[in-house]
Amino acid sequence: MRPLLTYALFIVAVVACGLLIGINNIPGEWYQSLQKPPFNPPNWIFAPVWTTLYVIIGYVGARTFLQDRRSRGVGLWRSRAMRFWGAQMLFNFAWSPLFFGFHEIALALIVVLALLISVYAFIAVSWRQDRLSAWLFMPYAAWVSFATLLNGSILLLN
Repeated sequence: MRPLLTYALFIVAVVACGLLIGINNIPGEWYQSLQKPPFNPPNWIFAPVWTTLYVIIGYVGARTFLQDRRSRGVGLWRSRAMRFWGAQMLFNFAWSPLFFGFHEIALALIVVLALLISVYAFIAVSWRQDRLSAWLFMPYAAWVSFATLLNGSILLLN
């Protein structure tokens, strides 16, 4: 597979999955009724931030996949970096249905903590082999850290 096609597939798949999950888990009346901390951003900010992050996540996933293929041959989950990348995607896509769909604030907090750990683990294992991917995950790590604080604060307030 050509590298450009790999990048396109990863980016489109990640953005499309994120969009699909977002459309099916729109914050509604339940979320509006929750008490939120004073640092809760306006709702309109989440879509552009997540879209940007999903493009970055897809790009980094493709980079990691292509590096694995070059160094280890065929196999999607051969490196620890690729496994952490997959884990963070799983936790990322699980959070919205838990929080907005099932209204499980505490369980969503556990999932976002696992997401945060997997994002930082990806950065740590990528640091030596692909510093660019590690750096590209830094804004994602910052946003997920903020999301974790927000989720925890909402849990405490409600």
